[in-house]
Amino acid sequence: PQLTATKAGRRVVRARGTYVVLRELHRWERDPEVLSTCHKLIQVLIGDEPEPGLENLLEVTVPAEVEQRLQRLDREEEEQWRRGREEREGRGAPERPRELAR
Repeated sequence: PQLTATKAGRRVVRARGTYVVLRELHRWERDPEVLSTCHKLIQVLIGDEPEPGLENLLEVTVPAEVEQRLQRLDREEEEQWRRGREEREGRGAPERPRELAR
């Protein structure tokens, strides 16, 4: 994410064919956190460049209400990852008696 914060960094990442690699990774990856990160980076790479003066995304002022909304969405997404991980690891399901587990 830091590399794609600037226009020059985005240009380098695009020139190296990163989008194609991420697209393929997104096709077979199953980890929700990795998928989410791939999706966000792909959106940066295929999106329009910010208007002049906003090229460095680290220096852009985000209104407080937008920042709060984005943080809430991130928390909700992290909670979904946690629940999914617990379900995959069997913590979300009740434990079965040994004789039924065979």
